[in-house]
Formats: sequence, C-alpha cells, structure tokens
Amino acid sequence: MAQLVEMYTDGACRGNPGKGGWGVLLRYNDAEKTLYGGEKLSTNNRMELTAVIKGLEALTKSCQIKITTDSKYVLQGVTEWMPNWKKRNWRTANKKPVLNIELWQQLDGLVAQHEIEWEWVKGHSGHPENELADQLANQGIDEL
Repeated sequence: MAQLVEMYTDGACRGNPGKGGWGVLLRYNDAEKTLYGGEKLSTNNRMELTAVIKGLEALTKSCQIKITTDSKYVLQGVTEWMPNWKKRNWRTANKKPVLNIELWQQLDGLVAQHEIEWEWVKGHSGHPENELADQLANQGIDEL
C-alpha cells in the first residue's frame, strides 16, 4: 500500500450546543495541509466527527492513514460501537436511534475506502499536532 498519511483532527464548541468548529492537519511525507470550518449551531461530538469526515473527504485516493484524535467518542464509535449499530440497523443497545446517525453513516462509508489505524491522545496535553488541530477548530468558530 502507499505511504502513510497522518491525520490529526479536533472539534470544538463554545456552548454545547453552541458555535462549533472543526480542524484537520493532514501530513504526507513533507507536505502538510490544514482544513477547518465551523457551524453556527452544533455540538462538540458533531464537530469531532465532522473533522474526521472532512479530513477523509480531502483524500483523493485510497490510502493507509493514521488518524490521531482526542475524541474517545469518535474512536470508540468507529472501533467498538459502529459494528453493533450496523447489525441493529443503526440502533443503540437500548434500541434507540444512534445520535448523529447521518455523520456516523457518512464516516462509515469513508472509513471503508481506506486502511486506517486509530490513535487517541489526551486533549490539551501539549501534543503539537493535536494543539494545531484545536487551534484550527477554534479558528473555524472565530470566522463564523
């Protein structure tokens, strides 16, 4: 498979729900690309999901990717919960519809196109790329 693409993602919200932003740092060899955006009304979890979706959408072909996130919601959702949600027709163990279902379904389709390794880092702990993704997410809010 091709060389590794590194992706660092973060979401932010001022108020939850409130103004939301997402940020992505993509790195391939020596090249870096940053992406960010915002929504007038969102939640932190929606912004975390959106960051990963926008990062994956920016890739033009199937890749080997290492995605680093500080969101346990995204990480556990993709690696643990989603297979069971799909078996239950996108319902939780309590038979309730999955929250943010349209984003999870979009992410599911994008994840299937790549070979992905997931890594969790503690947010706001001085991890340089995670800090940059956080700054980008906040820039997304600031520019609304």
